[in-house]
Amino acid sequence: MKIEIISPEKVLFRGEAEAVTLPGVMGSFTIMHNHAPIISILKKGTIEYGSVAGSKATIPVESGFVEGKNNIISICVEQ
Repeated sequence: MKIEIISPEKVLFRGEAEAVTLPGVMGSFTIMHNHAPIISILKKGTIEYGSVAGSKATIPVESGFVEGKNNIISICVEQ
């Protein structure tokens, strides 16, 4: 999937990943390849992305939102 994580100041990550875990207001959730379309609000927590079996990276966030559709995940955050 293509993932883009942006803040008002800069692009934090733009690239490919197999999965991304996000701190949703109703609880943490993971988006993987071919996930159903989704829009969700994010709360304070950590975004984790990378390959399922390999390396992972994290980004701490204060709030934000995510939109996912057709294996393109756009995440806007405040840090």
